[in-house]
Amino acid sequence: MVGGKSWFGWLFNRSANKRQTFEFLTPLQEQRLQKLKDRLSVPFDETRPDHREALEALWHASFPETELKALISDQWKEMGWQGPNPSTDFRGCGFVSLENLLFYARTYPASFKRILNKRDGTRATWEYPFAVAGVNVSFMLIQMLELKSAKAKSIPALNFIRLLSEDEEAFDILYCITFELMDAQWLAMEASYMQFKDVLEATKLQLERELSLEDIRRIRDVPAYNLLYR
Repeated sequence: MVGGKSWFGWLFNRSANKRQTFEFLTPLQEQRLQKLKDRLSVPFDETRPDHREALEALWHASFPETELKALISDQWKEMGWQGPNPSTDFRGCGFVSLENLLFYARTYPASFKRILNKRDGTRATWEYPFAVAGVNVSFMLIQMLELKSAKAKSIPALNFIRLLSEDEEAFDILYCITFELMDAQWLAMEASYMQFKDVLEATKLQLERELSLEDIRRIRDVPAYNLLYR
């Protein structure tokens, strides 16, 4: 299911054309933004018990009826990792990409399982690998929202900070929204594996448009939020 070419070569960064700057952040915005940025700096460490437990939890949430024989196992390929050790794929984004997948599985299990098992639509013969696509979604969001920049400048990034002040889980929920939007784009474009870059770009452009809407006050106001269901 997964080819040998690294998918991280397909990631890109595009800022919105319209730009503005915050005069200041509120204390709550600063606190939550810094907390999120701290999460982004944590690499996945397979020697840490909590990281190993999170990885096991992701497997059990994905395949509750199937026992995971070992943390390094060919079983992981069933989820769409590039090899028997998922830690090699996490290196491109860190522990937050595992947290995102686990949040998705626990918070919107029906949506998670639908996409994991590719239940809807006419699927391509050569499908995108679910898990590695999930890491790509995390990476794309971090770049789009300028979370590793000293100061956000694009309208989508600035609006996201406002959403974060309304809901501390805004980034994780936005991740779930983006994964759903990406899969919807995949089906609409009748894409196959080698077109994933185009699908991800179309997803990013659509998300930028939605995050630039003036009436977005909460993460649940993002139009693509309606794609999610529990």
